Amino acid sequence: MNIEKFNDSAEILKVLAHPARIALVKFMIEKGPTNVTSLYEELEAPQSTVSQHLSKLKTAKIISGTRKGLEIYYEIKDERVEPILNAMINA
Repeated sequence: MNIEKFNDSAEILKVLAHPARIALVKFMIEKGPTNVTSLYEELEAPQSTVSQHLSKLKTAKIISGTRKGLEIYYEIKDERVEPILNAMINA
């Protein structure tokens, strides 16, 4: 078996392996494109903490950000994330 083909899946799971990132991704799945203010209010965490988690999700290409005026709206970019998250939460 060629284990290399599982690298992408393993990387997604590594990035999602933090409760705050799971919560952020779940919120974006439910609400659609969301700004940082909504995310840190939902998470009840400092903006800097949320920004660090968003950065990790962006680096892994799980989310993307689109600038609208002065704000950036984040949304799920990788379609594989929603079924993975649903499986983990509903298990």
